[in-house]
Amino acid sequence: MTRSTAPPRLGIRANLAQFSLLVTINALVGGVLGQERTVLPLLAGQTFHLTGYTFLLTYVLAFGVTKAATNYFAGTWSDRFGRKPVLLAGWLVAIPIPVLLIWAPTWEWVVAANVLLGVNQGLTWSTTVIMKIDLAGPARRGLAMGLNEAAGYLAVALTAVATGYLAARYGLRPAPFLLGASYVALGIGLSGLTVRETRGHARLEAGRHAARSDGRHDHLHAGLTSREVFANTSLREPALSAASQAGMVNNLNDGLAWGLFPILFATAGLSISRIGILAAVYPAVWGAGQLVTGMLSDRLGRKHFITAGMLIQAAALALVALAGTFFVWLPAAILLGAGTAMVYPTLLAVVGDVAHPAWRARAVGVYRLWRDGGFAVGAVLAGIIADLWGLRAAVWVVAALTAVSGIIVAVRMYETHPETRRVQR
Repeated sequence: MTRSTAPPRLGIRANLAQFSLLVTINALVGGVLGQERTVLPLLAGQTFHLTGYTFLLTYVLAFGVTKAATNYFAGTWSDRFGRKPVLLAGWLVAIPIPVLLIWAPTWEWVVAANVLLGVNQGLTWSTTVIMKIDLAGPARRGLAMGLNEAAGYLAVALTAVATGYLAARYGLRPAPFLLGASYVALGIGLSGLTVRETRGHARLEAGRHAARSDGRHDHLHAGLTSREVFANTSLREPALSAASQAGMVNNLNDGLAWGLFPILFATAGLSISRIGILAAVYPAVWGAGQLVTGMLSDRLGRKHFITAGMLIQAAALALVALAGTFFVWLPAAILLGAGTAMVYPTLLAVVGDVAHPAWRARAVGVYRLWRDGGFAVGAVLAGIIADLWGLRAAVWVVAALTAVSGIIVAVRMYETHPETRRVQR
């Protein structure tokens, strides 16, 4: 007997069970990333005795390059093979990561683990983004992305705190990475047994898709080739290209925070527990803030949220460069998290607003290719500058780049949310 299935419906409420499940799965994805946040920079110095910031940041570079490339393929493969197989493949790739980190005899093993981590994050996080956009429909994309990114980055923050505690109590290895192993096991089970395919929701939205009244998107029809999707998302289309460069600079910031902030804090004499708090506060504010900012961008619009968020990040980075104590770095981390929360889900919502449902998964992949390429750019740039002129000089340069990125968004991007456009007219 064949089991009948209900036809797909759009909306978060109409798909609440699957949407909530995908939020939970993305929290596990974030947890796998968070297991490294506090511990790995300390492991590099204390266990492997690395000198030179550029060499130390090879693990961020390896992660950034592979995650950026995998994001692109995740979008293409999601259209070709379906969302669920790509999600499950990403979890299977993660199985060796905790083992490699626990047993690594040399730094090259850590770099290899981060190559796998980049593939894991690119496949799983990209696919949960695509699936939530499929389910939510056009009206609440900002809220959908806020919930997705909040779950992921709150998990990063909580895991950073937990691994910092485990490292302080039991040592840098193996305890912190056993937590990551439990996340991988749960992710495989939930993705394989309970997640349902969402391509049908994208096809439903494509059948209802209406063109903009101002004709701005007339050239972005359903039949774009992958090459045309890449060109429009990267360069040609103003909103998509502005989002792509802002995403890259945003993750350049995160690569800096991930790779160099713990070292900067350690040079000031902070304890492992306080470094863990600072490493967690930034993604915690980032994660929790997206619960509000994604929803507000559905009401107030995307462009100004992104511009303000980039400028707030620049100010926070400048404060990090100026400060030298825990009690000044703490508000700087809060400010950096708040600015990132304004930007992160809103940029994804812009891609969802502009891209046609027929090629939206590919556009998300291209956007995330550029965005997560920021990890690699940040690792190289910050590492070289830190080696030549010091840690604080690297933070100052990234702060300036972030301010310039915000100005580019203000000049180049137009408002993309349909409700806001109607109010503005």
